[in-house]
Amino acid sequence: MAEAKNLSSPDETRTFDKGKLEIVEVNGSQVGRATFEPGWKWSECVKPIAGTDSCQVEHFGYVVSGHMALRYDDGSTQEVGPGDLAHMPAGHDAWIVGNDTCVVVDFMGAPTYAKK
Repeated sequence: MAEAKNLSSPDETRTFDKGKLEIVEVNGSQVGRATFEPGWKWSECVKPIAGTDSCQVEHFGYVVSGHMALRYDDGSTQEVGPGDLAHMPAGHDAWIVGNDTCVVVDFMGAPTYAKK
């Protein structure tokens, strides 16, 4: 059956220091819109919720606004910004670059990200 929902009316909202994840479920799939404020860093703002040394959630997302840098457990780095479609494998730290809010629509990691 066809179904449509709007991210402006999420089914669930998870909050964390300097950010939030708004989740909608459409036909059994969850998509999240993550909002990260300037100063957000995974290892400071989400690590206490996750309880792992690095983010163990795999993401596949579209960056709507802002810039985010990532450092993977293997030492490699990545930076994403507006218009980028990016795969972010599990095992990373991430932080906001600059003074703009970063918004990412995550098509893969929403079910488990920042979940207690």
